[in-house]
Amino acid sequence: MKRIRLMLMYISKQSLWFKILISLTFSISIVLSSSFFSDNNYCQSLSKLSAGIFFFAFGLNMKNNLKISRLFFSIAIICIILSIIPLI
Repeated sequence: MKRIRLMLMYISKQSLWFKILISLTFSISIVLSSSFFSDNNYCQSLSKLSAGIFFFAFGLNMKNNLKISRLFFSIAIICIILSIIPLI
């Protein structure tokens, strides 16, 4: 519970564009990865792409900590590659 509170405090101190981007990409990723859209490859790819954007935004935001930033960027690249593969 303490970690969740710390994460919410961290997000509340960020700028408005970051809050909007994180909220939108997180909700799009959850909604499109649900079982209702499991038959549609485009929705699954869009879900993975929004997760990649989510991790990329956190990587940009955490650029003062190089290890964590690289971790978020590598996760973002993996998500974007996984979103492109089913469309090929």
